[in-house]
Amino acid sequence: MSSPDDDARAAPTPPPPSQPAAEAARAAVPDADAGSRGVTDTVDDTGVPALVGDVDDIGRGFLSALFDISFTTFITRRLASAFYVVGLIAIGIGFIAAFLGGLIGGIRSLWWNPGGGIALIVSTVIVAPILAFVAVVVLRFVIESVVALIAIAENTERTAQNTRDD
Repeated sequence: MSSPDDDARAAPTPPPPSQPAAEAARAAVPDADAGSRGVTDTVDDTGVPALVGDVDDIGRGFLSALFDISFTTFITRRLASAFYVVGLIAIGIGFIAAFLGGLIGGIRSLWWNPGGGIALIVSTVIVAPILAFVAVVVLRFVIESVVALIAIAENTERTAQNTRDD
């Protein structure tokens, strides 16, 4: 049986790169044609140059990306904020409907069952805002997860394109 020290000695660590990723990315992108491709001099912490400009400057247009049946272009990052706003509006409408419905139902119940009516009003005032808050958190989490997954896919594709043997 091998010890953890034997495993550590068996796997050599690779040598560090000769320059930081940001410097390598700047050296790989000449400034002369950087503007024509939508690449700026700013580089993120992974060494990937930032893309700026209109959608048409960076890649294909929205409609052509929407009808791309090979799914080589992602539109999720472009639509994430719209989905978030629509989700917030839906959660807000649901909260108002549940809150008013609970209050009206509680007031209506006061005539026949005063204890049940008070309990319904109190539970509506407590539970409806908590559920709305949890719904907003879940919505944000889901959209961020999908956007992060798409960003990973885009960065992986970009890395694969830059590391292909020509």
